[in-house]
Amino acid sequence: MLDLSRSEKDQETLDRIVELSLLYDYYGELLKEQKRQVFEDYVLNDLSLSEIAEERGISRQAIHDTVKRCSKELMEYEEKLSLVRKFQVIKDKVNEIHQTALKLKEEAQLDEIDQIENLSNEILDVL
Repeated sequence: MLDLSRSEKDQETLDRIVELSLLYDYYGELLKEQKRQVFEDYVLNDLSLSEIAEERGISRQAIHDTVKRCSKELMEYEEKLSLVRKFQVIKDKVNEIHQTALKLKEEAQLDEIDQIENLSNEILDVL
């Protein structure tokens, strides 16, 4: 079995939290209010399962199950709708356009490149 160092485990946990936060940004409003509040407390507000359980007067296991169900729901929304994936692809492509424009600008093809650069900046600002 793969033995991960503490820093690798910490990085995996951090990556998971970032992923869940991003999924929540896109699909969080689709969760029921009570689930959303628990998920926000755990993922966004960085409260422990025990802290949330104590605050709500329910078991730590119930909070764990809720967070796990919310995570699963958010991932299922992404599997069906792919909004996060599409956002990342668009962002990467626009960044590529932007870098190409900067390179061409260095080669003194300024008029067309200014237009490309402005368009890519406008798209990136919206994203």
